[in-house]
Amino acid sequence: MAATIKQIAEKAGVSRGTVDRALNRRGRINPEVAERILKIADEIGYVPKHGKLSRKLAGEKAQADVLRIGVVTQLARSSFMLQVNKGIRHAGKELKEKGIEIIVKENETVDEEQQMKAVTELEEMGINALAVMPVDCDGIREKINELIDVKNIPVVTFNTDIVGTKRCCFVGLDNRRSGRTAAGLMGLMTHGAGKVLVITGSFSNLAGSCRVDGFVEELKNTFPQMELIGVQSSSDQSDEVARIIVSAMTAYPDLDGIFVASGGQSGVRRAFEQLQIKKRPYVIIYDRTPYNERALKEGTVDFLIDQEAYEQGYRALVLLARLLKQGKAPESEYMYTQINIKTKYNLK
Repeated sequence: MAATIKQIAEKAGVSRGTVDRALNRRGRINPEVAERILKIADEIGYVPKHGKLSRKLAGEKAQADVLRIGVVTQLARSSFMLQVNKGIRHAGKELKEKGIEIIVKENETVDEEQQMKAVTELEEMGINALAVMPVDCDGIREKINELIDVKNIPVVTFNTDIVGTKRCCFVGLDNRRSGRTAAGLMGLMTHGAGKVLVITGSFSNLAGSCRVDGFVEELKNTFPQMELIGVQSSSDQSDEVARIIVSAMTAYPDLDGIFVASGGQSGVRRAFEQLQIKKRPYVIIYDRTPYNERALKEGTVDFLIDQEAYEQGYRALVLLARLLKQGKAPESEYMYTQINIKTKYNLK
């Protein structure tokens, strides 16, 4: 019986698609993986439809490929990602002229399985470095360390970080400090007293968790008279944000403040319209998006914390490019962006 692509894939421990790319010399693939696949194909006597394999040609093509930086993001449909992606695209255009290709994998959720699949696909495509918005879980943590220790692929995290890895650095907001900043703003507006609701996105997203931790820590230390009525997860969905607020204000009509530490901010306005309240609670949200700017100008929210989304996407790739081309490591483990506080009075 003739050898098959499926048999090669099983022996090589890769997908049939990867085998097909190696055998037919098309698409992006790690040169070492391609060599292993071709060797197995020779050993088991695989014969392609077009004739004899050309390992020399496949090897020459793989060697000629440019340097590649893989990028894995979360919450691809969120408005916040528009600015992140803009930074990634602009960095990609600049780096292309320097012989570096950017390959982006966008995930719509904060899901370990989706992210693992995206990282594995990039690894098989032969990336030389990785920029990732990591899901905070053991599987991703182990995978990042494997890329660094075994594959010698440097990793930079951006927007959200992950502890227990050997990544080069983190690019993004000091999220705990920004949470403390939000608590300080809330304390000033409420005169240090009253009931407050906190809404986060996913508990597997370290950025949101750190913001909440900083907010709660500052309330306890500086505003002990303020009462935290709960911390709830919205999965970054506006419908869920609206539902949480309506439920909370039904139980606590005298709610004084709402802190939304993640996405789904349009649910705030929806909840207020549904409740038809005369006096709304004070509201603090994140991310400078067109909707959030409009909400600020219209008076639906009081403060917006901008985390320089464009800069996060752009700087993560530039740092990795510098490391690949010049061997120059990031200057610091934490490359923090600015905590910019916006009101309707200082929007341009």
